[in-house]
Amino acid sequence: MTAYGLLLFEGAEELDFVGPWEVFTSSAMIREQQDTTVLIAERPGPVRCNKGMRVLPDHTFDDHPPLDVLLVPGGNGTRTEVSNPVLVEWIRTTSAQATWTTGVCTGALLLHEAGPARGRRVATHHAFEDTLQAREDITVVRDARYVVDGHLVTSQGVSAGIDMCLWLIGRLHGRDHARAVRRYIQYEPAPPYLADEPQPAAEGGGTWPTS
Repeated sequence: MTAYGLLLFEGAEELDFVGPWEVFTSSAMIREQQDTTVLIAERPGPVRCNKGMRVLPDHTFDDHPPLDVLLVPGGNGTRTEVSNPVLVEWIRTTSAQATWTTGVCTGALLLHEAGPARGRRVATHHAFEDTLQAREDITVVRDARYVVDGHLVTSQGVSAGIDMCLWLIGRLHGRDHARAVRRYIQYEPAPPYLADEPQPAAEGGGTWPTS
């Protein structure tokens, strides 16, 4: 059994945690619900995310189960939460107890502040690379979708978290399992963008929308 815990905070980027949530919960389904995935926030009640989505956490910092995997998302809220001593200390403590610590996008900022990313190689959103590199004791890798450094795994922004989590479940449960999850969620990132090309005709006539 693998227990995944996804951190929530005000201003978290939605797909940073929703993409991993889909990967982890789909993995659990294929594994006949041997795994658990929970959302964790500092306090109970709705959390307003970066683009307005409101999400209810399953647990708070004080009552969540032990975690095998901790995931820290990014988003504009990281700029505020980096100065939140309660959240930073929770990341530090929880990461030390988990087997894997993961971060998406500017979640790497919180992981650096809390300690797990210090002295490590990390990935982050392309627009935040210089800012993060300006901090001491960290190496930003600029051309990698995700970076594995020991038991710390970080990814570039937003959708890159899906790639990172597919790698992780492949590491935990095998490549064939990860491929089965990828097929189930129909995640096929190549080619990356086709809106400038005609789409194939839909069965029965007409064409698929191009945007």
